[in-house]
Amino acid sequence: MIREQIGEIKARMEEACKRAGRNPEDVRLIAVSKTKPAQMVLEAYEAGMRDFGENKVQEILEKKPVLPQDIRWHMIGHLQRNKVHQVLGQAVLIHSVDSLRLANQIEAEAAKKGIEADILLEINVAREESKFGFFLEDAESAIRTISQLPHIHIRGLMTIAPFVDNPEENRGIFQKLYQFSVDIASKNIDNVTMDELSMGMSNDFEVAIEEGATMVRVGTSIFGARSYPAP
Repeated sequence: MIREQIGEIKARMEEACKRAGRNPEDVRLIAVSKTKPAQMVLEAYEAGMRDFGENKVQEILEKKPVLPQDIRWHMIGHLQRNKVHQVLGQAVLIHSVDSLRLANQIEAEAAKKGIEADILLEINVAREESKFGFFLEDAESAIRTISQLPHIHIRGLMTIAPFVDNPEENRGIFQKLYQFSVDIASKNIDNVTMDELSMGMSNDFEVAIEEGATMVRVGTSIFGARSYPAP
C-alpha cells in the first residue's frame, strides 16, 4: 500500500517537473511521518524513502534509535526553544525557524555542542494568523541578522500554504516565495544560500513543484489520514 502510494506520488512529481521543464532529481520528497508508528516508516524506507519529516522533536527521538541509521530526519513543525538542545544533531535540517529568538537559541545550543545547524526560514507568505513564520517584508532583515550567527547556516526557505480545495489558489503564494528566494540569492549574503525551497504538501505539491519547490512535504497521500490520540 505505502510502496504504491510513494510510486504514484513520485510519478506525479515527475510529471510536474516535466511541465515546468525541471529535472526531477532537483526535487526531493519528504515523507511526513508524524503520528505514524515506526513500522510504517520502515515500510516507506523499504520502498526507497530516506527523508522523513516530523512535527515533534519527541517523535524523532523515539523513532530514530529503532529505525535504519541512514534515514535523514527533518524537523518541520513549530520548534519550541526548550526543545532545541534535543533536536540538534538529530535532524539534518530544521525547516521551521520562525523567529529571531529561536535562531538565537539554536546558535547558543549548537555552540555548546560544537556543531553547526542547517536551517530554513519559515515565511508566512499568506499572513495567516494561525501560522508561524516571518512576514515577507520582515524576512530579509531577519536573514541578515541570522546570517551573522556562526553556528547556523541558512539553506533556504519554507512556507506552509493555506489549506485549499483548489491547489491553483496557492500558486501565487509559491510564486512569491520563489521570487523572494531569487532576490535574496542575488544579494550574495555571507553564510546564506537559497538552495532549498520547502513548499507544497499532499494537496498542492504539483503546483509547488511547477513554481520551484526543491522539497515537498507529503504525509496523508503516503500514509493515509493521520490518527491523533484521543485527548
